[in-house]
Amino acid sequence: MPISSVPTTPSDAAAPASSAPTGREAAPTEVYAIHGAEPEVLAYAMAKYSRSALTMRESLTEISTQRAEQFLNTFYFQYGHRSIADLAHIPFAIERLSLLAAISLVDETRWDGQERSTRYQDFRRSGWYTPSLEEPQRAAYTAAVQDLFAAYDQLSEGMLAALEKAIPRPEEMKPEAYRRTLKARAFDVARYLLPLATNTSLGQIVNARTLETQVSRLLSNEHEEIRELGRKLRAAASEPAWNVQRDRLEEMAGEGIVPAAATAEILTELMPPVRTAPTLVKYAEPNEYMIATRKELVQAAQELMAGAPLYPAPTVDLLDDDEDLEVEIATSLLYPHCQYSYRQIRGMVTAMGERRRNEMIKLGAAHRGRHDELLRSFHSGHGFRFDVLMDIGGFRDMHRHRRCVQLIQPFSSVHGYDEPVCPGQPTLEEAGLAEMYQAAMDKAVAAYQALSDSGVAEAEQSAQYLLPLGMRCRAMFKMDFAEALYISELRSGSAGHYSYRRVAWEMYRAVAARHPALAGLFRIEDVTVPVDLLKR
Repeated sequence: MPISSVPTTPSDAAAPASSAPTGREAAPTEVYAIHGAEPEVLAYAMAKYSRSALTMRESLTEISTQRAEQFLNTFYFQYGHRSIADLAHIPFAIERLSLLAAISLVDETRWDGQERSTRYQDFRRSGWYTPSLEEPQRAAYTAAVQDLFAAYDQLSEGMLAALEKAIPRPEEMKPEAYRRTLKARAFDVARYLLPLATNTSLGQIVNARTLETQVSRLLSNEHEEIRELGRKLRAAASEPAWNVQRDRLEEMAGEGIVPAAATAEILTELMPPVRTAPTLVKYAEPNEYMIATRKELVQAAQELMAGAPLYPAPTVDLLDDDEDLEVEIATSLLYPHCQYSYRQIRGMVTAMGERRRNEMIKLGAAHRGRHDELLRSFHSGHGFRFDVLMDIGGFRDMHRHRRCVQLIQPFSSVHGYDEPVCPGQPTLEEAGLAEMYQAAMDKAVAAYQALSDSGVAEAEQSAQYLLPLGMRCRAMFKMDFAEALYISELRSGSAGHYSYRRVAWEMYRAVAARHPALAGLFRIEDVTVPVDLLKR
């Protein structure tokens, strides 16, 4: 009798046994989603496809947590099959961390998540992070943050009033929708005064390999808050995860809806505590390659630039595409460890000569361990490289793009600050808020400088929390043409914040000037044209 899942044909049935095919006709393709398996068990089951003919259902039925751990210990850590960790995806909620820490957390090329929006949420009640400071620095720090939040409150209310005065409500628009839309516009302006100490929350879904490198990178950071964040992420992946279904079942048992005996059995057999990635993150430690190399590159940048003045630079600078790779790598290694433009650093790198340049490149890999990936600065050879100088708030939006290499310089006050502007919207001067805004920014810069120069432990790192989002920062974006087009189109849209709309527009203009034949491929919006502020 033929197997029911393997159909036969009349010709197959009539054929003599000696001539019967050795194989069998394939069953139809089957596709099914999987839910409820522990991430490490699921990663093991998927990895078994390369070594076993079992179906996913059969593999998951026979695999235990202990077997998955043994497998991962062998193939992941001993044999270096790190791609296995790409198969274990873990969701995390990270709540009440500073904006500064959030920027560092999401600085992964393989990252997916969502953060609180400064446009749609009022951050005045969010609270803030305070680093480990003794008096009198702690009191001065607290006063500076409180002053910024007071100014944020004043700016948001003042700009909302100015918008309501300048833009009448259409009859067909409901009052609540009208006010909500203009309130979002006012928050877009007020966010320039939010300090990097401001608390935010975000969710992320990452695979275990990204999590391992993320934790290691965070543990290697110069900020104590970010190092502690790395420790908490590692612990969250190793300890039992929160299970919403388990919580609900226990709640139902307490209400008498489900018998207590049945609840205990279900919790033990069907909903045991799940540790999401205890094996895959257990060796995540501070990255000594990153720490040692950062220290040496900071010193190398200081020695090379020797206190040279900062030359003026445009908001967006599309760099030459005919540069020697060795020059690009050496310049990129120094770029994240100073405040100079790429062109200014490159001028010094070019002048240092081939021998010293090659020594600089070797310095970038001298401390590399067996399993360390090269530093991000070695990701070179892209056709489009934009050196961008913009406000920190706008950079946070640009930072979300993953199909490019980003090199970020430390946040500081050396580049000054931007004023929130948007064509068609009342300016700070027109709203009577310009003097208040300037005074708040100048006061924040003074507090930042005082703490940075105080000489206390991690003074420079602690002072960065006092920088408002309106301060300018510099970052390098390396990409291919398709990504340059994508960012320009997406970020120039009229619904976006004018800060990054302007950057996207300048990226487009730079590409169009260098490659006129490609300009027509961009579906771009001219950001200099006033927009309808009631459309989102």
